[in-house]
Amino acid sequence: MLDVAVAYNRYKFLGDEFLTWLWFCIENDQTFIRNWDSDFVSLEVGNRIVLENRTREGVERITIKGDIAGLDEGILALSKGAMVNELNMVYKTGENESKFTIKGESLNISSLSTPHTGTPESPEDVEGCVIEKAYHYDLVITLIHNLYNHFIKLRISNDWNNKVLPALKKWVKSA
Repeated sequence: MLDVAVAYNRYKFLGDEFLTWLWFCIENDQTFIRNWDSDFVSLEVGNRIVLENRTREGVERITIKGDIAGLDEGILALSKGAMVNELNMVYKTGENESKFTIKGESLNISSLSTPHTGTPESPEDVEGCVIEKAYHYDLVITLIHNLYNHFIKLRISNDWNNKVLPALKKWVKSA
């Protein structure tokens, strides 16, 4: 059995690969997400993306932020070998919209903003508001779980090298 620190260092690249693949999917084909969420509307890159390029000389970190920021610098960084390290996303389902950031190294979700649940009018309404808020949190957590599960199955399959990597490289070159 691997020591936790050894396993962590050996496989921490998977989170960055996941976020890079996710950005590719967001830009190209999100239809498979409907398999898990029948109310799915869209998944978009939000207002911040962080890329890292690890070389022998050190780590180059590129941060792109802003609501109208172009992602051309990110594509250029990908073409130079960088990977997405942190990704802000907007998840729209039904009439609801959630915004959050996910970090590749740990897959931690931060800055989670869910739809407003309304103000409870009486003490009896508090429980309903809490349950509704928890439901919106669960939607985001379930989405990330399903996406990562899909990614891992794809990553260990032959399709990763035969289909996904060539398509990802083509996307980077064409952008």
